[in-house]
Amino acid sequence: MKLFFLCLIIFTQLKIERILNKNSTPEERIKVAKKYKDIKIEVPKNVKVSIKTNKGEITCELYPEYAPKTVENFVKLAKLGFYDVLIFHRYVPNFVIQGGDPYGKGYGDAGYTIPLETHPKAKHVEGALGIARASDPNSGSCQFYITLTKTPHLDGNYTVFGRVIKGMEVVKKLRKGDVIEKIEIIEKKKNR
Repeated sequence: MKLFFLCLIIFTQLKIERILNKNSTPEERIKVAKKYKDIKIEVPKNVKVSIKTNKGEITCELYPEYAPKTVENFVKLAKLGFYDVLIFHRYVPNFVIQGGDPYGKGYGDAGYTIPLETHPKAKHVEGALGIARASDPNSGSCQFYITLTKTPHLDGNYTVFGRVIKGMEVVKKLRKGDVIEKIEIIEKKKNR
């Protein structure tokens, strides 16, 4: 019984830290992502992320209340450094810019998949942050997209887990081959 509680304390206190970097190979990124896949992290309700690119910075609010598993996965990968120096591999004018593939080709994932999470309030508005997937609705993983305009035909078919709140002009400058320099989680400090 003591061993159980010791394991529980260690497990709940595990902190996700940036262990990947710009020199990490796709295989290293996938190996680390798979290692941390089942580790639960606490995601604050009003979580935001800063996506730093070679064209500028984008700030997004995330929707843990609409897509909890997707937000947890994205936050975890960002904290690990999974996205550092990956590229945007897909650009479709007046539709989306997409990145997050460790291989930069559009077919890679994090070594596992996450389920589709839809919510009637999570819409594909301009600047929606969504998880890309293959034809299987539950094949999302690490690739994400940002919509360049409203795309309501995607609602209910793809997970929307956030939206751009600052830097949409940067999003509209991004093209295939542009770099995701780093994604950082913006956590508010607790008042003491």
